[in-house]
Amino acid sequence: MNGKVDLLGFHALYRADKVVAIDSPRNRHWTYAELDHSCGQCAANLKNYEVDQGDRVVCLAKNRVELISLHFACARIGAIYVPINWRLSKTEINSLIEDAEPKLIIGDELLKITGIKGIGLDLFLDQSSKLEALPYSLIDNTLPSLILYTSGTSGRPKGVLLSENNLAETAINFSLVGKVENHSVVMSDAPMFHIIGLITVVRPVILQGATFVVSDGFEPAKTLSRLADPELMVTHYFCVPVMADLIKAESDYSPEKLNKLTAIFTGGAPYAEAKIQDWIKDGILVANGFGMSEAGTVFGMPVDIDLIAARPGSTGISTSRIKTRIVDKDGKSCLTGTLGELQLKGSNITSGYWRRPEDNAKIFTEDGWFCTGDIARCDEEGYFWIVDRLKDMFISGGENVYPGEIESLLADNPAIKECTVIGRPDDKWGEVGHLFVAPVDPKAEFDSDALISGLSGKLARFKLPKYVSLLEALPRNANGKIVKSALLGKINDYI
Repeated sequence: MNGKVDLLGFHALYRADKVVAIDSPRNRHWTYAELDHSCGQCAANLKNYEVDQGDRVVCLAKNRVELISLHFACARIGAIYVPINWRLSKTEINSLIEDAEPKLIIGDELLKITGIKGIGLDLFLDQSSKLEALPYSLIDNTLPSLILYTSGTSGRPKGVLLSENNLAETAINFSLVGKVENHSVVMSDAPMFHIIGLITVVRPVILQGATFVVSDGFEPAKTLSRLADPELMVTHYFCVPVMADLIKAESDYSPEKLNKLTAIFTGGAPYAEAKIQDWIKDGILVANGFGMSEAGTVFGMPVDIDLIAARPGSTGISTSRIKTRIVDKDGKSCLTGTLGELQLKGSNITSGYWRRPEDNAKIFTEDGWFCTGDIARCDEEGYFWIVDRLKDMFISGGENVYPGEIESLLADNPAIKECTVIGRPDDKWGEVGHLFVAPVDPKAEFDSDALISGLSGKLARFKLPKYVSLLEALPRNANGKIVKSALLGKINDYI
C-alpha cells in the first residue's frame, strides 16, 4: 500500500462495510469499499478515453452518487472535473463548455435535452463496471482537480480552480465548526455543480468516515420527510434561508420531527434574526455560515444553542487554519466593529480563475491576501457578520450605502416575503436606493410610503430607498441567490 491512498481509499481499507452514501431517490446504499471500487473503475475508463493529467472532464448531470465517483476518479489521474449548471440556457451551457475545452463530456438525459454531444453517463458507468479498478497513484495535490463556475450574478461566470489541498481544507474547516463526526449523516438538496452539493456535504463526511445523503432536489414536504426519516437519521442539513422557511411552513412540520438534527446550516444569504430565534424556541439549532467557491467553508456558527441565541445574525467564527482581516478602501486594517472588505489567507484559497489572468490580478493583494469582495465586521470575540457584497454598495450624496443593512431591517416584516435593494442613477445624489419587494399576499394593498416611514427612525436619511416596486418573486439563480443584475438591467420597467 505504501500510504498511496486518498481519504476515500483509506476508509475503504479500514471501514470497508461502512455506508458512505445513500442515494435517496434510487434507494441505494454505497459502502466505502463500493464507492472506492467504482472510483477506480471510472479512473480506468477515463484512461481508456485518453484523459490525462490536466485534461478537463465536463459533466452535465443531475444528482447521483456516481458523480462523486467520477470526481474522485478525475482527481486520482490528475484530470480536472468540471460540473456544469444544467439549469442554465443551452447557449450559456455551451459557453461554459467552450471555455473549459474538455477532453471528454459525460452526461445523463440532459445531453439529449440540450443537444450537446457527449458520452452517456449510464454508458460510461456500464463500461467502467467491466474494467479492473485503476490503483491509486500519488498525484500532486496542489494541482487543480476541480473547476467550479461561479453563478455569474455580477457578470460572465468564472471557472474557480480548486486543488485537492483546497478541498481538504473545507473538509477540515466545516468538520470543526459544524461538528461532523463518524456517526454523522449529512444531507443537502443542493445540485452537485455547486460547492455545497459537491464539496461541503461530501468532503467532511469522507474525512470523518461518516455518511452523506444524495437528494434529487428541494421539495419542502419531501425534504421534511427525509429529515424526519428514522432510517436515514440525518444529523446535518444544508440550505439557504428561504428553504428553511418553507420547511417550517409545511403543514406537517413539528419540532419533534427534526429533534435528531445537530443543526440546520444556512448560507448564501442573510437569515433574519427573529426567524433564527423562532427555530431556537422549537429547540432546533440554525447555524449561519459563510463560504464561497473560491475559499470553501470560511465561517460557521458553533453548534451551541446559547451562542447562536446570543448572536443570531452572525455568520460565526473561523478556524485557526484561515487567516482573516477586514480592511478599508486604502487597504488598512479596520477597527473592531468597523465595516470593511473581508480578506483571507490559507490553504483553502483558490489559486485563481481558469484562463482569466486579468481577474486573477485583481483578486489578490501584493502581499497575497484574497479579496472576497464582501463587506464584513467582526466583534471583539471573533464573531463575524457579512453585511453585503462590495459590488452591491452604492454611493448616495457621497455616503456609502450597503443594501444588506436595509434588507436585514425588513426581513422581519410580516407583509414581506422577500426583498432586495439596488442602487440606481440619480441626477441629484449620484445614486439612490430602489427597493424591490415580493409581498406575502400579492393581492393585498401594500403601503410603500408607510414602509419607508417605518425605516426612517432606524436608518440615516441617505440610506432610505427613494423608489419601491412590487414583484411576485425576486429573480434567483440555481443556488438560491438573488440576481440583482437582472433587476438592474430592467430598472426602467419599474419607473
